[in-house]
Amino acid sequence: MNEGDGMTYSGSGVDIDAESSAVASLIGSLANSTREKGTLGAPVKLEGGFGGLIEFGPNWLALATDGVGSKLQIANSLSRYEGVGMDCVAMNVNDLLCVGAEPLAFVDYIAVPRPSDDAHSRIGRSLSEACRRANVTLAGGETATLPGIVTELDLSGTALGWLPSGMAITGEAIAPGDVLIGFPSSGFHSNGFSLVRDVVSKSGVGLTDPCPFPSEHGSRSIEFDQGDLGSVLLNPTRIYVDPIVSLLFSEKSVCARDKIHGIAHITGGGLSNLLRLSRTVGFVIDDPLEPHPEFEWIGSVGNVSDWEMHRVFNMGMGMVVVADRTVASEVVEWAQERVPGTKVVGRVTEGGEVVHTPLNLRYDQY
Repeated sequence: MNEGDGMTYSGSGVDIDAESSAVASLIGSLANSTREKGTLGAPVKLEGGFGGLIEFGPNWLALATDGVGSKLQIANSLSRYEGVGMDCVAMNVNDLLCVGAEPLAFVDYIAVPRPSDDAHSRIGRSLSEACRRANVTLAGGETATLPGIVTELDLSGTALGWLPSGMAITGEAIAPGDVLIGFPSSGFHSNGFSLVRDVVSKSGVGLTDPCPFPSEHGSRSIEFDQGDLGSVLLNPTRIYVDPIVSLLFSEKSVCARDKIHGIAHITGGGLSNLLRLSRTVGFVIDDPLEPHPEFEWIGSVGNVSDWEMHRVFNMGMGMVVVADRTVASEVVEWAQERVPGTKVVGRVTEGGEVVHTPLNLRYDQY
């Protein structure tokens, strides 16, 4: 991957910093909840969390909402919807895991310019398979036909989860000496596709052309593979419910729940997502997971800098668990049996930034 004046996410139309500022403005203008502390539905404060929490008697409920994003533009152009339901469910349930919740149910929202029996059928099968993998109930959804507002199919959803009251994983317990455990991704997941599409357009390689790089990488497989570039780009987002739920909730877990100090879903923002867990410590990545070939290809063809690549994409690591060093080796051994390729990628230190030491990359804001 080359440094220099290469292609960027903001140049493709998505400015992460501007997006963060806009979200902060939105949050700052929201009214306080009308539900008082100690009542059903009262909000639970969670700084920088990946999901929202509310009180529900002896338990807390967790909510997350997200969509597939512009990855759908590739799916729409190829009329391939077999994996997009998995993307949608994954982006939501994976966020719930990061607050220490077990996902329970999911609802979807589909917006189309015109209805299509075939597209809806394939998305339905994809959602059903995703809910099976995430062990959640598909509790309902909504389909809206919106000619003039949407020009192509869009898909989003909301997931509901639960956890015992007071047992949220907030990142507050993270301390220097903790260990960073990286779980492999299945590819791009559902982030950065505005930049991906720009680079593909520049490359001159068609989505249905043979993949211009070897798609093999570790134990990952390309689902619904047709041997072309589009298949790799559309590979569904990995769902981490198994093993994370077992790690946190099982009586036979390899460690006590309070030994897991933080969990970060590596989505848009790349490694800077770790800063959502804590701004009082530093995160050092000194033995990163190897990026998949598609990341190398995007970086090379688009002349995208290493700093930009690791700010936009997961770069082969879709989830990070921050564990107490006393249980790290047991957690890694246990996780490797469920997600091959999982390993220790770094450690927690003093400071307030993320450092990728092999490439000398630094991130001090999300």
